[in-house]
Amino acid sequence: MSRHHIEPPERLALLPGNLATAFLTHGVRAGRDGLPQVAVLRASTPIESDSVRWSVEPVRELVEEAMSRFDPARTDSDAWLAPRLHATLRMTRAEAANPGLWNFLALAVAPDFVLWRHMPRGEAGDGAPRKVNGARFVGPHYSQAFSRLWWSAEMFRDGPDYTPAEIACGNQDMINTALRLSTIDHKPTALALVRVLKGLSEEGATRLGDRVNALCTAVNVAGGTLMYEVIAPDEAPDHAALTDWIEDAESTSAVPWDRLPEGPGDGTSRRSSCEILSRMFERFAAEAPLRDRARSGAAHE
Repeated sequence: MSRHHIEPPERLALLPGNLATAFLTHGVRAGRDGLPQVAVLRASTPIESDSVRWSVEPVRELVEEAMSRFDPARTDSDAWLAPRLHATLRMTRAEAANPGLWNFLALAVAPDFVLWRHMPRGEAGDGAPRKVNGARFVGPHYSQAFSRLWWSAEMFRDGPDYTPAEIACGNQDMINTALRLSTIDHKPTALALVRVLKGLSEEGATRLGDRVNALCTAVNVAGGTLMYEVIAPDEAPDHAALTDWIEDAESTSAVPWDRLPEGPGDGTSRRSSCEILSRMFERFAAEAPLRDRARSGAAHE
């Protein structure tokens, strides 16, 4: 983790990717050098809203708590932080699709968290200093340190219930693989994946990570011919309820740390559809071939 003192701004802003990338020197990514905070802020565009939901302090408090709680097991922070970050940064999907917000969080608000969470363990194979992959600072939604957590909570929550998101984020293979799939935009599909993951975990299935990856691959391939939306229809989300939840940010208290927060009441997924897809995905999980680790290892020797 970076030893450089962080003085975050008071308000969130938008930092374009081309400008953000220019700040990511090898020294910054290795945690040796601090980011030029004044230059980062000058390159950013303020969000034209005085809403409390764009305040930096609640996000900063969350990441500091995460770093304190989960330092011995840093990957465990994902399941704790994802739902709380989502409930703190109350946004529409359109707002969350702007990468400038996530770039700003990573470079101006909490670069120490990005280094803490994503610095590789051990020594680099070529003897070079360890450094964080640049995509954790400025990258696609499934890789960027903060975006991947917010979108995981968004895609795997069931209306106001973040429990499925917590389960999904407790498995790195699930969020690293499933978050890349367009099929999980269909809520019953996302929730059925979590149900199967939960079942495999409770059964004590061996090679759980490989099984999750094989399952996600099978679901994605089958999704090219099967129309999950037709097989397992769902209700349209309640956009008015989402708007109300976002507006409630002005008066709501900070998210709880020792129990899950409550998400937007924009509708829970149709249970019958989740059941249909869960049974289908259980068959996929049972039949999907696992990666041949011996052959994969030989290929890299």
